[in-house]
Amino acid sequence: MPVIDMSTIKPVGEFGSKAWGEACVEAAIRMLEAANLPASITWAFSEHYTHPPARLMEGGRTHSGYYLMVKEGEVSGGDGILEEARTIPGFHAKVPWAAICNQSAALYGREGMRQRGVDQQALFAAIGEYVGRENPFGLDINKEGKPSVMLDPVGPWPAEVGAALGEGAEEGNGLHNIAATLQTDSPEYADLPVTALRVPIFAEMTDQQKADFVRLCGIEM
Repeated sequence: MPVIDMSTIKPVGEFGSKAWGEACVEAAIRMLEAANLPASITWAFSEHYTHPPARLMEGGRTHSGYYLMVKEGEVSGGDGILEEARTIPGFHAKVPWAAICNQSAALYGREGMRQRGVDQQALFAAIGEYVGRENPFGLDINKEGKPSVMLDPVGPWPAEVGAALGEGAEEGNGLHNIAATLQTDSPEYADLPVTALRVPIFAEMTDQQKADFVRLCGIEM
């Protein structure tokens, strides 16, 4: 049985907000601690959302995002980006807030994850064509010399970590669906055309919406 009862999860804040990130971390730590991870596991997770709205950065925050760290089986985490966690191989992502915000509130399992990826690829390709240059989001260049939302050092998900955070995902549980349920809507998406999984449809936006969305992603024309 999953550690988190989804009926107890209520929206607490926008994607990338301090309240939302801290609630995600609290849930993840509960899930990982319940798994009694072996001391052999050292692994980390971080997501850094660039160009967030100013309202999310009040109170002296320096980064929008959150991190999780497992060191010799001991679990910790928090709001923002901890450099110590970033040096540990694992899952580390850096992506414009606007590019993934709205769809992060969609509930899904494996098939939904796949379809979200398809929809996002279409969004990113359309923006690239609109901007007229490669790497329009200014993504970091990885060790292979390619722009990527994934940051080095990349490390595989330990089986125990993946099982703990993904438990019950096909039935609407798991860390992604918990984070999605904790998320409140952001006003920037209220009038945008979106897919069933809430990914913005760039091709169906008005000219003004396209210009505004590109700017929201931190892209300079």
